[in-house]
Amino acid sequence: MTKLLSSASFWMGLSIACYGLGIWLQRKTDSPLCNPLLVAAVLVGAVLVVTGTPYQTYQSAGGLISFFLTPATVALAVPVYRKLDVLRANLLPILSGALVGSLVSIASVIGFSRLFGLSDVTMRSLIPKSVTTPIAVALADMLGGLSAVTSITVVFTGIVGAVLLPAFLKGLGVRDPVQMGLSIGTAAHAVGTSRAIQLGETEGAMSGLAIGVAGLLTAVIVSVGAAVLA
Repeated sequence: MTKLLSSASFWMGLSIACYGLGIWLQRKTDSPLCNPLLVAAVLVGAVLVVTGTPYQTYQSAGGLISFFLTPATVALAVPVYRKLDVLRANLLPILSGALVGSLVSIASVIGFSRLFGLSDVTMRSLIPKSVTTPIAVALADMLGGLSAVTSITVVFTGIVGAVLLPAFLKGLGVRDPVQMGLSIGTAAHAVGTSRAIQLGETEGAMSGLAIGVAGLLTAVIVSVGAAVLA
């Protein structure tokens, strides 16, 4: 049993199985609380706690899964390509929305960090929370933050956004698929986009586009800000 629990293949297989269970539950219940990533995180975390397995053991398997994160993000270009006509017709609103969303995300982190007395290192780790993990980790390293804290925050932000944003936006009266997708992608990156794709092809395409646009804008804003304050 000890040998099994120390195997990267076991933990990778368990992670994939739990994610598959999450997909099945979401299809059966149509509940945002059954987000596959959330289900997988809870179940795998529970197994780690019950078996007393240290996170470092799981990390070797997690690294294999994380390897596919970047190509999976790049693959989101496919629905964007299919909706190029929508992109051309809404280019200015998309750029404006992503810019405002990125600025609000950064400003809110700085504001709440000051309000609650968080350390400077923690604040720097949280600033890129709303962009996809590869960009967020690179920005955190550049700012002198902790990449581990950044990674956890990015995942948490994505899960919360995927679970709450569709209902929240509908409650505000947002019905346009371009607006819906852009909002979800800007705030909740790839995890949110997985939910946006379920809402519709246009929502998924705009959310996937927002990941790249918001990530680029955030990188520019953070880089310029760091240079000015240096």
